[in-house]
Amino acid sequence: MGKAKEPPPVKLVVSVFTRDETMLAVARGALVRLFGALDYHSELLPFDNTSYYEREFGPNLVREILSFATLIAPQRLAEMKRATNELEKTWFVDRKRLVNLDPGYVSMSKLVLATTKDYSHRLYLGEGIYAEVTLKYEHGSFRAWEWTYPDYGSARYRAIFAEIRRLYAEQLRRIETDLPPLVR
Repeated sequence: MGKAKEPPPVKLVVSVFTRDETMLAVARGALVRLFGALDYHSELLPFDNTSYYEREFGPNLVREILSFATLIAPQRLAEMKRATNELEKTWFVDRKRLVNLDPGYVSMSKLVLATTKDYSHRLYLGEGIYAEVTLKYEHGSFRAWEWTYPDYGSARYRAIFAEIRRLYAEQLRRIETDLPPLVR
């Protein structure tokens, strides 16, 4: 029988997309006020793998991926999704969002994203929020699953999450070295 124990903290990430680049900066600022300082900010990424959101947001969507310096407990993911949903509501115009915020986390073994949509490969976290393991880290790199969205499965996105994972691994090493000798 295995012994139950708390997992290590994880690295909070948020995908932000919109058609208005000014709103990216506004959303980034709001997220920093909510979750703390950033330690990674991707280049501007075209959001062109699907037309699913065009009806709500319009065409020519752009995205950026952010990660935060403060690590979180993985069980807080549902709380983070509810907070980003509330933040999205502050930018509604004519019942449509101006910005989409998708939080998740990077651990040493995976990228997990939060969603409000149930599906066969998603686990219910509570209060209307589900989690999906979107990428797995295996044999030295992130790899897609059959359900992974095409953009997240692309080499460009996997490289972004590999860099975030590298930052996370450094943080974990610093945490471990900062412990007193008897605690290690």
